[in-house]
Amino acid sequence: MASILVTGGTGFIGNALCDLLREKGHTVLILSRTKTDNPNTFYWNLAERYVDSEAVIKADFIIHLAGEGIADKRWTKQRKKNLINSRVETANLLFKKVKELNPNLKGFIAASGIGYYGATTSEKIYAENDAAGEDFISEICKVWEKATLQFETINIRTVIFRTGVVFAKEGGALEKLSQPIKLGVGSALGSGEQYIPWIHLEDLCNIYMAAIENSKINGIYNAVAPEHITNKILTKTMAKKLKKPLWLTNIPAFLMKLILGEMAVILLEGSRISSEKIMATGFKFKFPNINEAIDN
Repeated sequence: MASILVTGGTGFIGNALCDLLREKGHTVLILSRTKTDNPNTFYWNLAERYVDSEAVIKADFIIHLAGEGIADKRWTKQRKKNLINSRVETANLLFKKVKELNPNLKGFIAASGIGYYGATTSEKIYAENDAAGEDFISEICKVWEKATLQFETINIRTVIFRTGVVFAKEGGALEKLSQPIKLGVGSALGSGEQYIPWIHLEDLCNIYMAAIENSKINGIYNAVAPEHITNKILTKTMAKKLKKPLWLTNIPAFLMKLILGEMAVILLEGSRISSEKIMATGFKFKFPNINEAIDN
């Protein structure tokens, strides 16, 4: 069993992942911006460039999930800076400390996003070797991944998961998307033809677990379910499951942009993303299709 240091361990994904790691018998160490008496919670502070040395020394693996929520607030100039710094500067800080204190770390496993390929709707199915997009969402992912890949330079196995929209029973995107439908005002967004690359939270946690257990998992992988669905199909499927009618026409793109500003692109655009590379490692999805995921 391993000692696994997790950043973002109290977040939506991190909390579920930490529970799974403990179930599997691993020791979970959490980096927190709040000082506590918990012996497995360690303090770090980006502004002070401080990380508790004991946490880094004890770690066999580091899972880096920390980062401010992409869709939590409108993308002002300062917000964009915060979104990047919360990912890049934290990775840089961890790299500095690992290089200094624990260069024999067994693995550094980090999140990224399918936004790497850009907010675009096309007929292309994007794979890991495809080029990055040229918009802000792809820029975040590019610099995020560049910071993570520093660990390869000191011969540490480095894994990056480009994560899709995460669905779960509580929290996450599905809960937010279902609310208008439950209230009888649900409808597709924009054209409705944009794809939503998605993954069930349980499958995502299992992918991180696979990266701990399988040393052959190395490099960059898309963390998305194999089924491709559009916004229109997802909306209709949820309405059917909830036994609610869809009376309204699609919400116009211009209205979304008026409400959300530049951030609206993450809802209005989306292409298909391939999951073949992670499945080639032997990983099997528990929820490969949207009907099973929503039922769960």
